[in-house]
Amino acid sequence: MTAPLHTAAFISANLYKDSVALMRVAQGLLALPGVVNATLQMGNPANKDILREAGLLHKTVQDAGPSDVMVVVQARSAAECAAAVDSCQAQLAGTQASGAGAGEAQALPRTNLAMGQAGLSGANLVQISVPGPYAAAEALKAVKLGMHVFLFSDNVPLAQEAALKQEATRRGLLVMGPDCGTAIIGGVPLGFANAVRRGNIGLVAASGTGLQEVSTQIHRMGGGVSHAIGTGGRDVYAEVGGATMLQGIGLLAADPGTKVIAIVSKPPAPVVAQRVMDALRASGKPSVVLFLGATAQAPQAGKGAARRIAHTLVDCAAMAVRLAGVKRQPSVLYALPRKPVFAKSQKYLRALYAGGTFTAEAQSLWAQAGLQVWSNVPLDPALALPHPRQASREHSALDLGDDAFTVGRPHPMIDQAARIERLMMEAADPSVRVILLDVVIGWGAHSNPAAELASAIAQAKALAAKGGRQLAIVGFVCGTEADPQVLSQQESVLRKAGMVLAGNSANAAWLAGQWLR
Repeated sequence: MTAPLHTAAFISANLYKDSVALMRVAQGLLALPGVVNATLQMGNPANKDILREAGLLHKTVQDAGPSDVMVVVQARSAAECAAAVDSCQAQLAGTQASGAGAGEAQALPRTNLAMGQAGLSGANLVQISVPGPYAAAEALKAVKLGMHVFLFSDNVPLAQEAALKQEATRRGLLVMGPDCGTAIIGGVPLGFANAVRRGNIGLVAASGTGLQEVSTQIHRMGGGVSHAIGTGGRDVYAEVGGATMLQGIGLLAADPGTKVIAIVSKPPAPVVAQRVMDALRASGKPSVVLFLGATAQAPQAGKGAARRIAHTLVDCAAMAVRLAGVKRQPSVLYALPRKPVFAKSQKYLRALYAGGTFTAEAQSLWAQAGLQVWSNVPLDPALALPHPRQASREHSALDLGDDAFTVGRPHPMIDQAARIERLMMEAADPSVRVILLDVVIGWGAHSNPAAELASAIAQAKALAAKGGRQLAIVGFVCGTEADPQVLSQQESVLRKAGMVLAGNSANAAWLAGQWLR
């Protein structure tokens, strides 16, 4: 019988840290001896619901407020649990040695927007990451100061987002977000982003990893990006009206350095989709539109400059590069090995994604191929997995970056531990034939994700082999040679571990589907 875990919980009052910072702390705690779970969440109602569903809403943190950090740690022994709590409290307090002298605490500056703007002459963009209930108010302050906003915060009420963007539009300012994780403005990355060359293709995307995949594929094809504007996923809802997407199109239309405009989004509300197409027509510039997973016919853009409708992320990039007049660089060839001989029991696919957009794209491609795929983020609500944390069903595609999986664990773009556990669980299932993984590199991501995954991939294949099965592990890396982790180095490590690599997200999904036949 497994010994019960020791649990400790506490509130760090009046201390806001964004989700990435909290994930980093959790990642460090999970590396300590005996620590099994470590979750750090701001004390808003949505996060409490997440903890409650995961069985981690300890009574000690139930009364936390939106500006408080809720901490819950589980370890195998009381001593290990106490050590983790001590480490967490020290990290949250920010006690670290400064360059001035050993043992001194380095205090972080605290200021308001007006003081920050005054201290940085010429600054016209602010990055905001505060608790959701306060985020819109802080963003509105920035807008009234004449500043564009990159709003990383989530849990912002939809009505507040709509009102904020209406005011920003009236003032001719851009609000990227809420819940915007990626942008590149004038070559400067914001949030999670990749190192891509400057060029004449402008992007507007209501999708974080979608924007990353399109921008990196443009780079790998020889093209470059002028600006990559993230909008936040809800921008294309009818209530918001595509405010930031339409502004982004207008800004790129007026930008002399942008020759082609590309749009990436899950299907917008019909009225927003038509506005987007009308705005692209009015821009007078060639454009590419990807409404990922759209089943209805795309609205017509009318006559004018060339417009293309893409169906995958890599197609979007290729069309944009072609319209930009860039001489496409030769593609790197990804060798396709002979299809393994699978056991009769092996029938199913399990996709373990870190990126939600990749999960959506794959589901769309597999649906077109006639595959019924279950998911925790299904395109078809009828295919929702009832208990995604506990078990897959037949063909399954999981977004492991979804809230259901990140409680107690950092996001898989930062830490692979939770995904590795799921990989081993799926490898032990005699009905599994193919496992599909994405690996996202770039600023903000894990410093060496391939190294963390490599031994687990080898172990998973060995586990299947002990049962007399060949397990196919297919994947791709979203990134470039210029990224800190270096694309080719990551691919080399994964290939040596036994992963069959594709050059992009769509080809990886296609190959996984082919090996199910």
